[in-house]
Amino acid sequence: MINKSVQLIEKAEYGHRLDKNEIVHLLQDDGCNEKLFEAADRIRKKYVGDKVHLRGLIEFSNMCKRNCMYCGLRCDNKNIERYRISPDDIIELAKKAEGYGYKTIVMQSGEDDYYTVDKLKYIISNIKKMDMALTLSIGEKTFEEYKSFKEAGADRYLIRIETTDEKLYKKMHPDMSYKNRKRCLRELKILGYEVGTGCLIGLPNQSVESLAEDILFFKEIDADMIGIGPFIPNEDTPLKDEMGGNFITSIKVMAVIRLLMPDINIPATTAMESLELNGREIALQSGANVVMPNVTEGVYRKLYALYPGKICTGDTPAHCRNCITGKINNIGRSISDSKGFRIKSVV
Repeated sequence: MINKSVQLIEKAEYGHRLDKNEIVHLLQDDGCNEKLFEAADRIRKKYVGDKVHLRGLIEFSNMCKRNCMYCGLRCDNKNIERYRISPDDIIELAKKAEGYGYKTIVMQSGEDDYYTVDKLKYIISNIKKMDMALTLSIGEKTFEEYKSFKEAGADRYLIRIETTDEKLYKKMHPDMSYKNRKRCLRELKILGYEVGTGCLIGLPNQSVESLAEDILFFKEIDADMIGIGPFIPNEDTPLKDEMGGNFITSIKVMAVIRLLMPDINIPATTAMESLELNGREIALQSGANVVMPNVTEGVYRKLYALYPGKICTGDTPAHCRNCITGKINNIGRSISDSKGFRIKSVV
């Protein structure tokens, strides 16, 4: 008799559909993990190819008005040295990233109101002169703000929902609205952004059923990029004593997403490698096709302290570029020379 998990993997690989109970079964059964990862890798190769897209990450401010329970940048954390990078210095970092061969810049920060619409439009328009794709990851904004950034040239927007369990979301995000988070995702789609979202794996009281709901939500909204990362407890947050997420569950969630959403972009996240040696290479062989090396320079790399054990904080952007290129080449893949927009397939 064929194992049920094997049947479900085949169903997902050829039909790109599973229901909630089927996803839960796959996530709970570790007996067929290798088959799951191999199937996800085949689908990755078939739909998005062997090229790996690099996104140069600029972490331009660790100031944040939010108080998310798991995040080292939360406003109540008094143990972190805060910084902001000036608009002109952000543009200069992007220019250097262009010189390293990046085709996409990701501008990421805490929710920092210092960067007004006018400041951000100035940064966006100047980076777009370099003929690179630009992703923003700067949190919850109004429709009009999102519209202004799009008109200035922003191509993509990354805003992770972290969990679709509304009760858990409220516990993890004091004074924030679950409905507003979903509103942001919906309006970004309306405005024509490529939309990225994702979830944390291993939050306190997070169930496997909840993770299955996350996956189905991503498919429902037709997200263009999904970032999956394990929750890593930070000693400067209220969740410092929690167990945290694990690498295998994170990879499994990512692999299932690849099977159900075959043509999207999926990053091999830094957090995965913070938990597991060669974690990004393993992710790239289990469905991922994007890596986001840090192109921020100097002391700022250490100060963007979302979680402990973050890799590469002592490296230079040039070293990171060379290092990740070597890792990608070592697994038989190569660096893409395109901007890496999602190419939708009929599935």
